[in-house]
Amino acid sequence: MKSKSLSSLAVATLAIGAAGLFLAAKDVPKPVLHIDSTPVSEGKSPVVTSYADVIDPVKKAVVSVYSTKIIRERLPVNPFFRQFFGDEAAPERESKEQGLGSGVIVSSDGYILTNNHVVEGADELNVLLPDSREFKAKVIGADPKTDIAIIKIEADHLPTVILADSDKLRVGDVVFAIGNPLNVGETVTMGIVSATGQKKLGLLDNVGGYEDFIQTDAAINMGNSGGALVDAKGRVVGINSAILSTSRGNIGIGFAIPIDLAANIMQSLIGTGKVTRGYLGVNTDALTAEIAEQLGVSKDTQGVVITDVKPDSPAAKAGLKRSDVILALNDKAVESLEDLRLLISETAPGTEVTIQFVRNGKEKTVKATLGTLSDEIADNELLPGVAVAKLTDDKRRELNIDDRVAGLLVTNVADNSPYSDKLASGAVIIEIDRIPVATTVQAAKEMLTSGRHLFLVYFHGVFGFQLIDVK
Repeated sequence: MKSKSLSSLAVATLAIGAAGLFLAAKDVPKPVLHIDSTPVSEGKSPVVTSYADVIDPVKKAVVSVYSTKIIRERLPVNPFFRQFFGDEAAPERESKEQGLGSGVIVSSDGYILTNNHVVEGADELNVLLPDSREFKAKVIGADPKTDIAIIKIEADHLPTVILADSDKLRVGDVVFAIGNPLNVGETVTMGIVSATGQKKLGLLDNVGGYEDFIQTDAAINMGNSGGALVDAKGRVVGINSAILSTSRGNIGIGFAIPIDLAANIMQSLIGTGKVTRGYLGVNTDALTAEIAEQLGVSKDTQGVVITDVKPDSPAAKAGLKRSDVILALNDKAVESLEDLRLLISETAPGTEVTIQFVRNGKEKTVKATLGTLSDEIADNELLPGVAVAKLTDDKRRELNIDDRVAGLLVTNVADNSPYSDKLASGAVIIEIDRIPVATTVQAAKEMLTSGRHLFLVYFHGVFGFQLIDVK
């Protein structure tokens, strides 16, 4: 009997609760739902059944680039003959190494945009056009730091591409990758822009490069390098350059160099045969919430904090100081060290730029006339062609460098440096002649008297010694 009463009470309670909910719901305003009941094939976004008319003109201007490298090596020789004739007794064997890439015709008289790694070290280049014509090509110029190269064939009235403004790309935009993957012939694959502004991939770390990649899931494979990444209007938005993969095949993570950056490098290479980059003359660090608070800046501020200003540099002449927080350059947001480095490098020396920054909690602007990047390298040059800098906490985290490691970080090694086979960008010089390296370049230079020196170097998780001759 007692049990029955409790059950009745429970039912009554539930009934009262439901009624209470119903009454309360009558007082809540109904949400306004935005409904488009038209079929997807109607209205402003009709279903596209083919992109053939968009792609066809671009295909005619995307070429295959075949490279040949001549490899010479001496064969083993009998030790008996070596003692009399030395290594000259060893016969020399010659072989050829073949490479494949793609390229994009940008002018009707034969200039072709491609990747540096497609043409680097090639003794011979051949270009195959979609109409089956084949031409010898020569390298006009190359920039390993952006992986861009420009080559030329002797031909006229060639089909060319239209370039878009890659700064206006958005994640989700439809794109097509055009090239010659795995030498199967000209191929078009489709995807979307997966991400923009990818600056921390480490794909160009070995040359101290400048990264600002477009990421796409359009299938990119070996041989696509140097080909075109095209938008839905048939305009080139990028130059396909690299993939991330566990199998060396496409898994939907491909990268292209924005065409704005590629075109800027191309114009410089055609005009002068080299690339000159701007120089501001500051060392910076990431602006964390904790540092921002100490500098009187809102903790959610995006920017970089100046840790050092080089004497007589453009930054010093403009009045920038330590602890200034740079927010933007020419109205373009600076949210990371990579942003600032890329923006400065893309600006020609001698250009006046407007820098927006915060000092003591107050927003300010100054104008600075950029110098040439070679000035910076000279200031930070430890050895001919080898630039170094203090190992900051931010760089330690970015490069995943062991906490035990202290010394000078190699930031750049010129291709023509006599030490390019001994040191690489991203390495840390820990000791010279078993003495810990000072944290300033000048102090380290004083340790390098003429003669042979023993360097202790940390690179990619490995400690090792290098014998380096200083003249």
